[in-house]
Amino acid sequence: METTGQSISERLKAQAYGLGFDLAGIATLGTPDTAAQFDAWLVAGNAGTMRYLQDGGAELRRDTRLPHPGATHALVVAMNYGGREPAGPVARYARGDDYHEVLRERLRELHQWLEAETGMAINARPYVDSGPILERDLAQRAGLGWFGKNTCLINPKAGSFVFLASLFVDYPLTPDAPFEADRCGSCTRCLDACPTHALTAPRVLDANLCISYLTIELRGAIPEVLREPIGELVYGCDICQEVCPWNVSFATTLRESALRARDMFADGDARSLARELLMMEPADYAATFRGSAIKRAKLWMLKRNACVVLGNVGTTEDLPALEARLSDDNVFVREHAVWALARLQARAPTI
Repeated sequence: METTGQSISERLKAQAYGLGFDLAGIATLGTPDTAAQFDAWLVAGNAGTMRYLQDGGAELRRDTRLPHPGATHALVVAMNYGGREPAGPVARYARGDDYHEVLRERLRELHQWLEAETGMAINARPYVDSGPILERDLAQRAGLGWFGKNTCLINPKAGSFVFLASLFVDYPLTPDAPFEADRCGSCTRCLDACPTHALTAPRVLDANLCISYLTIELRGAIPEVLREPIGELVYGCDICQEVCPWNVSFATTLRESALRARDMFADGDARSLARELLMMEPADYAATFRGSAIKRAKLWMLKRNACVVLGNVGTTEDLPALEARLSDDNVFVREHAVWALARLQARAPTI
């Protein structure tokens, strides 16, 4: 059997496509081109309270050979998660099963295939948004796309509604040419559309202002000045991707069944979802979101977000759900419920 680096590399990428990935490329591990920019982003305070980006993993992010000792190359893949799906109160990526597990299992299959194809044990490890790695940098190095002004990796044939993942291997694969072009041109639609102005400059995101950060990562009160711009968004935000011309033209339909929206997100009604979350008990939360990426946010955080949404778009029909949270065990839920009730009462004649 032919086992040259080139033939194995091409067959490995073909196998990735066969397992449902939409993009695949290979990169040599080493110093990321954007390491200095990432460090400067951290120093500027743009990471908000996400200490995990600043603590132990900071040094590892400066060299992709460090997270998994011995690894020399990475197969970098991307999977579409449905840019053609309708907008809704939950970001598209989180509506189905947990993408971490879906992609990680496919990467394990690729590891097994590589060992079987080469006839040797290969030191390897899959990474799916789960390690101290600058994933976009690695994907650009593998030829998958460029950094858009919305900070997402954009592929000219698939847009940016894709998950990135990689399989680090101690095996001499043949790297692809990096993606060198910047195809955003003079477009600023993403910067202009962000409700909270979180994109402070092209390719610069201040997480402190980002709706995805505020509704998923922030473990505290959402600043009052940012609550109204959140609108109907309960969990995450896709706005800067929705307006991107590359997604308007090239985002594809969702093909992976595991990523399809669960029933509770199917109708896209923000008010009914918010009321359901406000009345949810811990056991319901555990059962409802088992195997879902939404569990990144704790139940109290989802209730906090739901209060904000009802404060923005709720009607008098939503008053009982909010009033029930005035005695919630969590201080942040109580505070956001008070804010939401004041908003509904202030516009009561019109709702």
